[in-house]
Amino acid sequence: MDWLQALFTDVDSIAHIVMLYAFVIAVGVLLGKIKFFGVSLGVTFVLFTGIVCGHFGFTGNTQILNFMQDFGLILFVFCIGLQVGPSFFTSFKKGGVSMNVVAVGVVLLNVAVALALYYALGGRVELPMMVGILCGAVTNTPGLGAANEALTQLNYDGPQIAMGYACAYPLGVLGIIGSIILVRLLCGINLKKEEEELVQQETADPHLTPHRMHLEVHNEALDGKTLFQVKNFLGRDFVISRILQNGHVSIPNKDTVFHVGDQMFVVCAEDDAEAIIAFIGPEIKVNWEKQDTPMVSRRILVTQSKMNGKRLGQLHFSSIYGVNVTRVNRSGMDIFASPDLTLQVGDRVMVVGPQDAVDRVANLMGNSLKRLDHPNIVTIFVGIFLGILFGSLPIAFPGIPTPVKLGLAGGPLIVAILIGRFGYKLKLVTYTTMSANLMLREIGIALFLASVGVKAGANFVQTVVEGDGMLYVGCGFLITVIPLLIMGAVARFYYKINYFKLMGLMAGSTTDPPALAYANQMTGTNAPAVGYSTVYPVTMFLRILTAQLLILILAS
Repeated sequence: MDWLQALFTDVDSIAHIVMLYAFVIAVGVLLGKIKFFGVSLGVTFVLFTGIVCGHFGFTGNTQILNFMQDFGLILFVFCIGLQVGPSFFTSFKKGGVSMNVVAVGVVLLNVAVALALYYALGGRVELPMMVGILCGAVTNTPGLGAANEALTQLNYDGPQIAMGYACAYPLGVLGIIGSIILVRLLCGINLKKEEEELVQQETADPHLTPHRMHLEVHNEALDGKTLFQVKNFLGRDFVISRILQNGHVSIPNKDTVFHVGDQMFVVCAEDDAEAIIAFIGPEIKVNWEKQDTPMVSRRILVTQSKMNGKRLGQLHFSSIYGVNVTRVNRSGMDIFASPDLTLQVGDRVMVVGPQDAVDRVANLMGNSLKRLDHPNIVTIFVGIFLGILFGSLPIAFPGIPTPVKLGLAGGPLIVAILIGRFGYKLKLVTYTTMSANLMLREIGIALFLASVGVKAGANFVQTVVEGDGMLYVGCGFLITVIPLLIMGAVARFYYKINYFKLMGLMAGSTTDPPALAYANQMTGTNAPAVGYSTVYPVTMFLRILTAQLLILILAS
């Protein structure tokens, strides 16, 4: 039975290390599904399972553990960057500005409270450990990875900061949900009233939301004018998918001549609907199916990489193919098909026209679901390559003895955000199915947490029982609760943010999925998800960056 003993004890054996990771991740994920008071810790339980294994002496070759830890972190943050990249810059627009201001305030106050506790305790808790507590308090694992990577740059040989993270994390999850409840009580919020107000509000952007209507030309000034002239007169973008003239249905182009009494199907931005009706004529009812010329409307999936980054206006669908594009569905949201809209792989385009013309456009765009099932590995690894180059670039700041590097966490994250937003300009197909993105992210974070847990396990019990473990828990709770209560009140009283959006905002500002799950249980609307997704990109970026800067600037 020597082979079996070697399998469980030979730390340099590849078989031993693979079995260790498989056990830690499998058990951790299973335990993470267990709910405590309605809240589950999810994949973070992999960290605690790794700590237990490390405590009982199940470990591995340090170099291999370090590699798996860093590679898992890179995979995780890069996939996050690809996901949030398209919405990262648009999240600053309109109502998103105030929500992101609140989220940034939460991040900065978290850092301020952590530093205040560090100096108030007179250095009893080392700064690197306080950063680990900070990451656990706000349930941000990528921040822990960034801090660990920064410590590696400084050749840090002190205690594993994952111990502070592990101590602060459980109460951090409960503290975030408790803060959400406390803000409701302190502000005297009526949930039913909040939901009624939310339903009454316009939840979509009227400049992007497509509005469909049937109109009849009543304006005599338009008689004899072409569609091109009418658009110039009006100064608004709209698409006429079909027009009924003298009993015949056709697909109009820019040279189509208008006559009083013409009937048409118009798609425009919701904000422009009233002006177009006033200019052309009133809304009517038309049954297009009874007309003599058969027309079809069909959603076509953009899967051809050569279509990535093309503007709708430069494709000339009306004049060349005899069809009109009325709207584009992207990530589940309909967008008005303005000429300046840039297509991306994965978009679903609504095309109207004769059957044969629509088929030609479908062939042009690809329309192959099977093609989207294949992950774009080239984009992923090109991005990781560039991200590591960018993260390794030393940036010197006056007064800081060690040049600052974004490292293996910050570099790939920033490059992934840029590729997710602008990759089409470099002919990079950034589309991946949500399931593929989640799979890569989960594998990455599981490898990272397992590595950190196994390495920290040897000294964890001694730290908690004989050391300052309970102090770490108390510090983490204060770091969690104080900023959320302060900025929650600011968001409510100053910015007048709806409570359901505020719930999502508070969950997003701590990148905490369990808190979002709790918020979603409180309402039938998608407001918490809107709040969460609005602030998540900026928050995730700042969490990773501040964790590194705290180490590089203060701990060096």
